[in-house]
Amino acid sequence: MINRKLIRPIHRLLSLGIGLLCLAVTGSAKADTEPRRDAAAPNVIMLMSDDQGWGDVGFNGNDDIHTPNLDAMAAGGMRLDRFYAAAPLCSPTRGSCLTGRYPFRFGILAAHTGGMRVGETTIPELLKKKGYRSGFFGKWHVGWVKPDDVGSRGFYSPPSHHGYDQYFATTSAVPTWNPTVTPEGWDSWGNEPGKPWKGGMPYVQDGKDVSENMAGDDSCIIMDRVIPFIESNQDQPFLATVWFHAPHEPVVAGEEYKKRYKKFGKARQNYYGCITAMDEQIGRLRAKLRELGIEKRTLVLFCSDNGPADSLSKKGVASAGPFQGHKHTMYEGGLLVPACAEWPGVIPAGTATDVRCSTVDFLPTIAHACQVESAIKSSLPIDGVNLMPLLTEKVESQERELFFGYRRLQGGIDGKAIISGNWKLLQEAKKDGKLRLYDLSQDPYEENDLAATSPERLSALSQRLAEIEASCQRSRDGADYRY
Repeated sequence: MINRKLIRPIHRLLSLGIGLLCLAVTGSAKADTEPRRDAAAPNVIMLMSDDQGWGDVGFNGNDDIHTPNLDAMAAGGMRLDRFYAAAPLCSPTRGSCLTGRYPFRFGILAAHTGGMRVGETTIPELLKKKGYRSGFFGKWHVGWVKPDDVGSRGFYSPPSHHGYDQYFATTSAVPTWNPTVTPEGWDSWGNEPGKPWKGGMPYVQDGKDVSENMAGDDSCIIMDRVIPFIESNQDQPFLATVWFHAPHEPVVAGEEYKKRYKKFGKARQNYYGCITAMDEQIGRLRAKLRELGIEKRTLVLFCSDNGPADSLSKKGVASAGPFQGHKHTMYEGGLLVPACAEWPGVIPAGTATDVRCSTVDFLPTIAHACQVESAIKSSLPIDGVNLMPLLTEKVESQERELFFGYRRLQGGIDGKAIISGNWKLLQEAKKDGKLRLYDLSQDPYEENDLAATSPERLSALSQRLAEIEASCQRSRDGADYRY
């Protein structure tokens, strides 16, 4: 006879065992489906200011402008004392950051003259192959972000066409305070003071115009979108590209920031104030990384897109430091920009280098750090080099050439330059631009033109410049892409 009193507890034990087994199987399945963080996949944050001169930051010796957070970032990692933008103006440089290629190669030769081609391989596209989430925030300027706003000199090519999973972007410049409204006293391009700036809704978020949280400091408005992106992706690798508008014209600072510079005139109050406001948001970002405990697995890169704006530089408001030139010139002041890199535990703190580096180096550097170098298409020539050995002090020098340029043939502008070793050959960016030759090891401020006294060096560098430009022309005409 079956003892039913014994069956009940046995049945309960069997049920409990089966339940625990189900939970274990379910948990295992859930673990297999959830994204796992690769220990060799650091987060990457690319920060860029707009028209900030080499001398417009504390860590390069400016005692007037308050940039405590950028200074702390430079002190926490490596200061890049000879870091070059690929061009002396915004759009070409921005494209070089994303592709690792010279602007003359991918075809954006000046501002508002084209857009990023989908044939280019970008950093977010490479990182997507390793499971990264990518977000873009700020000034895009390598293509229009609104399909209905396409102008005569460019085309619709938003961040989502180039690997970004989400974006909050403008096509081009906005006021650095209240970005939807034309500021008082503004008498240049844009609109009349007090009227909507470029229609009143210059920002697009994932294809939709943005009207909320658009008042006050533009750098804060951008960071308000960056922080949630980082919080929501802290458990998986991410790329955040944050391209501020500060301190590009129209340069406006809020009253609280202008008060910090009350001993200066109005122009400096606005210029210095908007840089300090941007710096404050960079501090907010660094604090968030530490709050989340992810700063030691995050590589943060900072630079400007070119030298200081022409008018503000000539007035003595903006600074290229001791270097000659400004935005739109091929001199050091137009190309050298403030830059630093931070990755706690990987990049030694308190270090600096005067090795020449460039925005074209971002892609190969990030590809190496994130172990996606094998995903770079062999059909796409990469002009940059991997900076990780330099950033980690495994090497102290890197032999390489650097090529710079921008072109507006309609106005007779065809500026180019090449640095080979310590020698620099430049063609001035103006009609019938003169060739000039400098030995940067002896003359870093380009005061002594050696073109007339060193004809052999002039000839050799001119030939090399022509070879690089011819290679870029082939790329631009389609040699790197499949049809």
